[in-house]
Amino acid sequence: MNGIISNVTRRALLKTSGALAGGVLAGMPLSQVIWAAEGRVLKVRMNLDMTSLDPAHYVSDREVDVMHCLYSKLTRYKPGSQWGWELEAAEKIEQVDPTHIRFHLKKGIKFSGGYGEINAKDFKFSVERTMPIPVWGPLDHVEIEDDYTGVIVFKTPYEPVWWLPLPHASGQILSEAAVRKVVKDGGSFGMKPPAFSGPYMLAEWKANEFTLLTRNPEWSGPKPGFDEIRILPIGDDKAAERAYQAGDVDFTFISPESVSNFKSNPPPDTKIEVMPSIDYDWLGLNVDHPKLKDINVRKAVQWAINVPQILDAAYAGEAKVATGTIAPGLVGHRETALIPPEGDLAKAKVFLEKAGVSDLKLTIDCLNDSTSTTIAQVIQAQLSQIGIAVEVNAQNSGSFWTLGMESEGDRWKDLQLILNGYSGLPDPQYETAWFTTAQVGVWNWERFRSDRFDELEAKAVAVADPNERAKFYYEMQDIMEDSGGYRFLTHAPRPIMSRTTKMQAVTRPDGTPLYLDFKPSSA
Repeated sequence: MNGIISNVTRRALLKTSGALAGGVLAGMPLSQVIWAAEGRVLKVRMNLDMTSLDPAHYVSDREVDVMHCLYSKLTRYKPGSQWGWELEAAEKIEQVDPTHIRFHLKKGIKFSGGYGEINAKDFKFSVERTMPIPVWGPLDHVEIEDDYTGVIVFKTPYEPVWWLPLPHASGQILSEAAVRKVVKDGGSFGMKPPAFSGPYMLAEWKANEFTLLTRNPEWSGPKPGFDEIRILPIGDDKAAERAYQAGDVDFTFISPESVSNFKSNPPPDTKIEVMPSIDYDWLGLNVDHPKLKDINVRKAVQWAINVPQILDAAYAGEAKVATGTIAPGLVGHRETALIPPEGDLAKAKVFLEKAGVSDLKLTIDCLNDSTSTTIAQVIQAQLSQIGIAVEVNAQNSGSFWTLGMESEGDRWKDLQLILNGYSGLPDPQYETAWFTTAQVGVWNWERFRSDRFDELEAKAVAVADPNERAKFYYEMQDIMEDSGGYRFLTHAPRPIMSRTTKMQAVTRPDGTPLYLDFKPSSA
């Protein structure tokens, strides 16, 4: 879902991201401080610290990247440059009719801790735990035919099932017995999974320091390439680049503005790739806030923003303008937005005059990484041109990613402008599901509400013809933009840097790492 995240209290080892980025602590490379032994070890950077490995309660898609190592699913995304899926825990899976999918599990996939083989009841239990997540759409129930066979039953046809829940977080199969032993119904086990069924186990996690995965001795499937996966949470791309150069990580995302410099002067034995992201970034406006209730004020903000200026400053020309939440190449991508990328200051001033507003002061909340703060500062300067003063509130991920959640207190009431970004998946429903009325106060922080949007969202998932389906998503993005709650910015590219003497990095088409497919360079 969200490009996203949570933070907890920083512990002693890593005092600042600068200390991590420098890669030196008491004169030693950080990797040597944390881990003395080296072997077939995959050292990667993650742009956040994890808070949950529970598929029913995760916050970030980066957490899902780790779940893929720990649990099993019926299907998984194929690695490579084209979107596709393949069997994982399922021996066979088929669409029986538009509302029924039958699966048959492979035998012999065991849960750790003596919880036995994965069975159809475990799948049913796992699915029911994640049904509140929008990606299951009109799911009704899972029928059990025998220990290894079941049928997924939908109330109405659901096209996204193959791309969203099955190969992603909601398809992870947990041990019913193990989970029930540690959490009550509706509860979360957070960062303490009670059992594993994938190639790796969570050996250790220290908040804001590191995550260590080691081989699962009960795994009987194909052997992954590395004995350990060591993950360092580094929120800022620039800090991650320095950590890579210091040898603390061998795989990392880098900032788009650093691409040209690294390509002209790459670190030794380094491969640099720029992948086309399907994530999406935008400026959100809280339509319920008293200062933004008047749509004319929101329209003024939208028209005052010059997106190409923002992208030039934040991405050094490496990012393209977004026309909505749905990226190029996906069903429902709009060729143009309602508001031109450059905006129009004269029109913006007219909207402010209509609202009868002067001396307006607003806040903009953003993450405290260098790219986000740059974007926020450019927006601050642009809005000043129409007389709106903006205060930038840059926050760490733990604070930021609970801002709009009503379950986390009353801070949502103070939100005004929000610089936001969510992760994408290869079906447009994932890029629209978070903006329904039901998501207000959950992930819909703009508190945008539209009966027509909700109606289209429900209908679009049942349409098989991609051209006809696209029309629903065109209109939905029009409705979002016309509400004044959104100014779409970019689907920022995802540049990757990997050390070729250590690994052969493998990703999805959008650059998301598939750690299980990484191979040691000597393999």
